[in-house]
Amino acid sequence: MTENELPGGVYPMGDLVLPRFGYGAMQLAGPGVFGPPKDREAAIAVLRTAVELGIRHIDTADFYGPHVTNEIIREALSPYPDDLHIVTKVGARRDEHGGWPHARTPAELRQQVHDNLRRLGLDVLDVVNLRVGGFDRPEPGSLAEQFGTLAELREQGLIRHLGLSTVDADQLAEAQAIAPVVCVQNFYNVANRQDDALVDSTAAQGIAYVPYFPLGGMSPLQSRTLDKVAARLDSTPLSVALAWLLHRSPNILLIPGTSSVGHLRENLAGAALDLPADALADLDAVGGSE
Repeated sequence: MTENELPGGVYPMGDLVLPRFGYGAMQLAGPGVFGPPKDREAAIAVLRTAVELGIRHIDTADFYGPHVTNEIIREALSPYPDDLHIVTKVGARRDEHGGWPHARTPAELRQQVHDNLRRLGLDVLDVVNLRVGGFDRPEPGSLAEQFGTLAELREQGLIRHLGLSTVDADQLAEAQAIAPVVCVQNFYNVANRQDDALVDSTAAQGIAYVPYFPLGGMSPLQSRTLDKVAARLDSTPLSVALAWLLHRSPNILLIPGTSSVGHLRENLAGAALDLPADALADLDAVGGSE
């Protein structure tokens, strides 16, 4: 399978042209995204299979583990194919209890960028997302100092493109006044639609929208409508959810994560599901309160 055969085709992220189906490395760490995986060789196999299948967009962060996913990515894939693009994020750290406190001072952000470069074995990071909000929603406030710090590192040649994670429309506009933004990575799926307007706005601006937790996050999606549509199509709710995201807007790029080669193949097949008009209409009507 090549990238042209992956579900959804391709979409530009700055001057990078990425397949719309990517891979999120979060689940390669241990339980709770903390510590090492139970089976490191299986984690390596998932990454190598993803690349063999044509995936060219790997999403990660050095605070996954912490450090675990980046180290596994380097072990599995370095030297990297020229057309493989690794997207990372900064703005958080892990504490001794597995929490996710903010780490967004200029000094912390600079250190995180250098940590990502070192552990991934790269001279330049293709895309760095600034994580602004909490675990699943934006937090109000200015991001000018933080995004300005990353813009400086971009000017220094350490970062190719900048993105944002867990932000609202006002924060996106504030960042764009400082430097170009190529992607927004927020919590969004068929049953969590608070970002509908931002999906449409970023599409109009040619900005990639990368939903995290496309399959529901730490617990599976809960939607009666989704279950009924999946049964009608003799498919699974997760397959329908991925396919709906690709139909939702051409600027949506998927990064479902898994630690299983079998699940990776299932996710790819699921995203390629053809949704008939009546199924799309039912899914489009799903609200966040269901």
